Amino acid sequence: MLLLIVAAASIQLHAESKPLRVVIVGLVHGHVQGFLRDLPKSKDATLVAIVEPDKALAEKYEKQYSLDHSLFHTDLDETIVATHPDAVLVYTTILDHRRVIEVAARHGVSSMVEKPLSTTMEDALAIRAASRKYKVHVLVNYETTWYASNAEALRLAEDNKLGDVRKVVVHDGHEGPAEIGVGPEWLPWLTDPMRNGAGALFDFGCYGADLTTVLMHGQAPISVTAVSQTDKPQIYPHVEDDATIILHYPKLQSVLMPSWNWSFARKDMELYGTGGMAITVGPSNLRTRFHGEKLEQTSEAPALPANVASSLGLLAAVLRGELKDTGDLSALDTNMVVMQILDAARTSAATGRTVMLKPLPQ
Repeated sequence: MLLLIVAAASIQLHAESKPLRVVIVGLVHGHVQGFLRDLPKSKDATLVAIVEPDKALAEKYEKQYSLDHSLFHTDLDETIVATHPDAVLVYTTILDHRRVIEVAARHGVSSMVEKPLSTTMEDALAIRAASRKYKVHVLVNYETTWYASNAEALRLAEDNKLGDVRKVVVHDGHEGPAEIGVGPEWLPWLTDPMRNGAGALFDFGCYGADLTTVLMHGQAPISVTAVSQTDKPQIYPHVEDDATIILHYPKLQSVLMPSWNWSFARKDMELYGTGGMAITVGPSNLRTRFHGEKLEQTSEAPALPANVASSLGLLAAVLRGELKDTGDLSALDTNMVVMQILDAARTSAATGRTVMLKPLPQ
């Protein structure tokens, strides 16, 4: 009997450690290039199909990454039935997230989408409803989730090393999507307010909203005030390329500065508390100064554990039941609050008024 139990446990462990079967849905989001580049090195996932209706775009990626032609499909429903994936990785427009998640959910398949979760609160609520109805996971992938510097800064706050955090400042963005050479399949929808939700405000405002929501343990702000403008209308005639968003909490203000007007790419966060400060420097380093110290110190953040160090590692850990997907940077509950913030910021920028947030319907 003991041998049978050990053998059964061994078989279960082996099954759980097998790479996830994943389907890529969409090739119009440029972040898919990083996944295709890193996939051959991944122990967490194996690609079983790619769904892309644009045959010319599919052919481009097939040649660029030397992919097997049999991987490519055009219909998501048929592909899921044929390949039985564990999850879909969504690289469509943000507008299409809801459609893809709902289709996958009906088949009992979980989804990981690129940030932000959706373009509207209506779609976010529909996504949450599908996740609950079909008991599937929906995760949101942010580059900054895999920054050890962010994890360490949040840990310092959680451990009360900074005292009561009173001010958060988050800078995110780059010189602009056109300026950095975003591909022709990506730029048109990224600069379309319907398909992307907004311009820089959604594209980069979501990072700071995500980090602040986790810092605040899922609490939504009392109010959101935003100002946006277009400094380069000849390049971005339909969306803002610069924004400032102020999130007001009972004892904290978080100032988000998403922009397509930085002179260089940046993603950094500053936490200021009654006991000290922590400022992230790139993915791995921090500047800190604590109460009573005359000089700040620079240090390297501890490396993240393997199961939370990459999008595929986290996805695998969640689907295997090793981690619960609640309250963290990728979690659906966190990103429902992120969508409240983005939706309110868009309204505030358009109306010139502060938007008071109401509790989400449950």
